Amino acid sequence: MRVLFALALGLAAMAGTEAFSAPATFARSSSSLSMAKSSTDVARADFLKQVGGMIAASALATQPAFADETVALPSGVSYTITKSGDGPIPDVGELCAIRFKAFVGDTKIDDIFETAEPYYTRVGSGGMLKGVEEVIPKMRVGDRWVLTIPGKLAFGPKGRPASAGKPRIPGDATVIFDVEMVGLPGKEPELIDLIGDD
Repeated sequence: MRVLFALALGLAAMAGTEAFSAPATFARSSSSLSMAKSSTDVARADFLKQVGGMIAASALATQPAFADETVALPSGVSYTITKSGDGPIPDVGELCAIRFKAFVGDTKIDDIFETAEPYYTRVGSGGMLKGVEEVIPKMRVGDRWVLTIPGKLAFGPKGRPASAGKPRIPGDATVIFDVEMVGLPGKEPELIDLIGDD
């Protein structure tokens, strides 16, 4: 995957700004079509640079994130990629299966990694912390990210009172949320499709 990324960067550098220049104009002279001579003539090399630039741009737009990369979002949420997946990305409204554990300081407030089944949620439904809801649509199946969620996008200024099996969370507490996207029911190939029905 890193080789493809390096190739895409190389093509983008080779393309430069000339890859996005105006194409040559065509003119009809008598009964044949010929290219008009102008300063915007596109030579074979220029054409290859344009194609290389388009390929690089599309490759960079669809690349999975690299492990150990840290990203800070404008909202204040940041995440570190601990494992990169290569599965599909969920659409808003789709059901996704995740595993997660959450901490406030050294206190574990939840852990779904220890359960037999993952946690199922609809992307964008508002069923998770606001900071988690912002990040889930960016993940691919197989990704595991550690999120740092500021208090305003976690439990807010009121926090959460203690309840059976759940500790109290103080107001405006930063939450560390380790989440893994383990599946997208309906978007992944069915087992019968993979092994056949013979």
